[in-house]
Amino acid sequence: MGNDAGRFRRTRVRRTANAVIGGFISFGLAPSDLRLLTTRGAKSGFLRTTPVSLVENTQGRFLVGAYGETGWVRNLRKDGFGTLRHGGWIELVSVVEVGPERAAPVLREYLDHARAVMVSGQFTAAPDSPDDDFAREAATHPVFEIVRSTTVRL
Repeated sequence: MGNDAGRFRRTRVRRTANAVIGGFISFGLAPSDLRLLTTRGAKSGFLRTTPVSLVENTQGRFLVGAYGETGWVRNLRKDGFGTLRHGGWIELVSVVEVGPERAAPVLREYLDHARAVMVSGQFTAAPDSPDDDFAREAATHPVFEIVRSTTVRL
């Protein structure tokens, strides 16, 4: 399966940045849209944790695979569930991948945010592009809707 989003490279700088950001998120010191997503590895079965940015709007709550088909995307596709953590709260979530029509407005909102500085190079569409461009982006940037969740306080 071709991935026009570009290959996500886990360089030493990215691993360090993820660790620092993850520390801030786990202590609740990061912006409220950042979460630590934990999924079970599709092949290994080991738990994998990565920082993600949650999109919340009137249509629902969504996770966007800004870097294409990464490990957490494959894990969510296989299992359909994971956990989101921010501070002392852990949320058990069930997700479903949405189609291009439903993903287009979510991708637009994702890029029309301060996070776009980090991920805009992965997208061919700009925030002011037509909906058709974002529908095409959905093929390389999967969007998952959170359909059920339970929150637990640590």
